[in-house]
Amino acid sequence: MNALKRWVVCATAGLVFSASAATAEPGFQAMFDQARQHYALPGLAMAVVDDGRVVYIHTAGERRAGSGEPIDADTLFKIASNSKAMTAAVLARLVDRGLLAWDDPVTKFLPQFRMHDPWVTEHMQVRDLLIHNSGLGLGAGDLMLWPEPNAFTRADIIAGLEHLTPVTSFRSGYAYDNLMYVVAGEVAAAAGGKPYDQLLREEVFIPLGMTRCQAGTWSVAKVGNVAQPHARRGSGNVVVNADSDVAPDLTSMAAGGIRCSLRDMTRWMQVLLDPTRVPGWLSEPQRRAPWTAHMPMPLGERQRRWDNAHFSAYGYGWRLSDMDGQWKVAHTGTLSGMYSSLALLPDRKVGVVILINGEGEDARTVLMQAALKHYTAPAQKQTVASYAAQLQAETASRHAAGHVRSDTSARKPVEPRHAWLSSADHPAATQGVALRGGDHPAAVQGLYRDPWLGQARLCPENNTLRFSVDKSPTLRGTVMQLDTRWLVQWDTLGADAEPWLQVEPGTPPTLRLSAIDPDIDFSYDYQDLHFTRIGDCP
Repeated sequence: MNALKRWVVCATAGLVFSASAATAEPGFQAMFDQARQHYALPGLAMAVVDDGRVVYIHTAGERRAGSGEPIDADTLFKIASNSKAMTAAVLARLVDRGLLAWDDPVTKFLPQFRMHDPWVTEHMQVRDLLIHNSGLGLGAGDLMLWPEPNAFTRADIIAGLEHLTPVTSFRSGYAYDNLMYVVAGEVAAAAGGKPYDQLLREEVFIPLGMTRCQAGTWSVAKVGNVAQPHARRGSGNVVVNADSDVAPDLTSMAAGGIRCSLRDMTRWMQVLLDPTRVPGWLSEPQRRAPWTAHMPMPLGERQRRWDNAHFSAYGYGWRLSDMDGQWKVAHTGTLSGMYSSLALLPDRKVGVVILINGEGEDARTVLMQAALKHYTAPAQKQTVASYAAQLQAETASRHAAGHVRSDTSARKPVEPRHAWLSSADHPAATQGVALRGGDHPAAVQGLYRDPWLGQARLCPENNTLRFSVDKSPTLRGTVMQLDTRWLVQWDTLGADAEPWLQVEPGTPPTLRLSAIDPDIDFSYDYQDLHFTRIGDCP
């Protein structure tokens, strides 16, 4: 029997599901039902492992709202940033095989790698790619990854890094980053001599028996049983960004582009909690490395209050903290219309995983919290409903303090013939106001370029002014005016993703975007963009 077959036999033999697991812990069922009902989720999947055994596994809802297609334990979900731990595992396997070391310079494998600062380029190590200490700002460059689909390649990501200006010095602080995980995937491919998705299958999926997980290009139609992302519209859920028949090789794969089923993720938890299930998959040093605190993280007020936590740090693809005196290893995953959460209490061999195919940020938070408290503080008897009420109170408090999205309902389309800028006579021009005339008008319509996002257009179309990014077809919308300001109303993205558009006078003119919603997803990193006019509209 060859080595690959031995891995498969070991994995599948050691990872057995109990048909009665759904009824073993009635407390979890109540939590599950409360969360799904309270947040009106289109679909939900959850599993709990206790002392290595699956004590609860349950699914409900539909893969596509209204289709009648049920979610089950083999339905594929986007696990988003829970992909990061799998990227770390691939690298750990390569370390075990002597193909790389954690302290190897990135340029050893990717000579084309460049950061804004040449010293950082020279000293960036493989380990640094995984722990969010690059000095870049929160989510810097994420617009090259999301929204999907777009035409940015992994080579574009590596080339773009040089143009992203850091906000802190290298290794001095934590700021969550996705681009470095894309680089990490390319380091793995270079060291392993194979594409990242192939390494992922050979080093993680096959050895661990995660038979439904998908990465790279794959046939949605052939694989089947795939959950679709949903957005909340009025009182219902509607599919957004639905899959075509073939899923593309996502540039974001190593950072957040993997799909797995509930059964797969439960197997993943079991092996992480008990290495004897797949002996030899990782050496003891490489099992410890991802769960070692490499970068301190801020400890939030809610985490202090809910978890009685005293520390927070990032490992390799994992967040590390304490919860009621117990060691906690966890991560979440967020994509438009898809949410995941996985948490482990390693000393108790306890694990919980939650997969949602709808707007489920609060749902995953309260459900995970209630499930973990079942083990860490059962006497508190906190429920999903009580945690949900606390989140609602937090939101109300922020709103009362003025932390709300500006009212932009009075917007109206900007007419192209009014899109003129006069810095001499109109001080408001620097606020992105649509103006007419002036002593020295300079047309702001035209082609623009940002050093890392590439070419954009601010051009007339059907008597409206349109803004679009060439390589990101979802970033297309109509320029609207609100009082003296401009904003972009995207064609397909929600209002929560809309930016202000500010025209800055000069020769040539420049454009800036900034978020309207203070709670915008950080991956809309408009603040990192700086467009300069390079030519006229076609």
